[in-house]
Amino acid sequence: MQELESRISSFIKIGELISKFLSDKNDKWTRKLKLKITEASNKNPWFTKKNILLSLKYWSKQLTKDKLQSWISKYNLSNTETKTVAVIMAGNFPLAGFHDLLCVLITGNKLLIKFSNKDDVLIKFLVEYLLSNNSIFNEKIVIQESIIKDFDKVIATGSNNTSKYFDYYFKEKASIIRKNRFSIAILSGKEDRKDLENLSVDIFTFFGLGCRNVSKIFVPKKYNFDLFFKSIYKWKNIIQNHKYASNFNYNKAINLIDNQSILENGFLILKESKSNHSPISILLYEHYNNFDDLNMKINKIQNDLQCIVSKNFHENEVNFGQSQNPELYDYADNIDTINFLLTK
Repeated sequence: MQELESRISSFIKIGELISKFLSDKNDKWTRKLKLKITEASNKNPWFTKKNILLSLKYWSKQLTKDKLQSWISKYNLSNTETKTVAVIMAGNFPLAGFHDLLCVLITGNKLLIKFSNKDDVLIKFLVEYLLSNNSIFNEKIVIQESIIKDFDKVIATGSNNTSKYFDYYFKEKASIIRKNRFSIAILSGKEDRKDLENLSVDIFTFFGLGCRNVSKIFVPKKYNFDLFFKSIYKWKNIIQNHKYASNFNYNKAINLIDNQSILENGFLILKESKSNHSPISILLYEHYNNFDDLNMKINKIQNDLQCIVSKNFHENEVNFGQSQNPELYDYADNIDTINFLLTK
């Protein structure tokens, strides 16, 4: 248990470093983090400094003594056999793979890590800081640049297409293979402006690139979108990002060429559709007739859902504006990563 406390302490120090940086405290490591933020932002246009800071702020709140101990205390880590766990990380938003890193290392396992080339700068920096504070991780972390081999278990995150490759390549290993997931919101029509402003955070944060971003909304018949459009207007400057603007202009043009009926406000396209996965800059919507009809629609897509965002409407709901603030126990794909790591 002493080693567990040492591991927890090391991650607490990462949280403290981030908090120092966010408080404008100046030392060797905060200066280096500032440089790494600029480097990551220059390397990946989706990683704006605002979004990087948002992700860092999230982790500063999670990597505390109370949260880490409360989370890990629910598991029996005594007499667990150390395994080598390969983690193939996603790179769709800043530090997307950090939770998997945390799970593997805090349970005392050895981490064989393959970074996403879209998000390697920041996590490599945090690994460097981790190693500088605790020598036990020198034998626990291996960075793999090419072929993944010599491991016991694997956690791989990718698209529906890459998951097929992962399923085949890792078929002999215990694995968590993550595919594309999406999140939805349910509107009753009784939401006020504040509710919808909060919903806009779930839609636009990280440009909608995360599985916890709302990419589709369910609305009652004859729903009036006027208040919705007024409430999301504070995100108008998102169109200033050239990558997002390119997607918006392309998707608008394609839908107009195909004579598709859309609503748009200059930075978001609303499109009625029974599809579930939406391109960047498009928010899908679908009408429901009543609660039973809505439940039937949700049950059909349950296995592909990450979050349901609503207000006093669904038993498994996340509140408006909170989809990007999961607790440590809110696992991707609803698969308990710690239990997976502890199972022989």
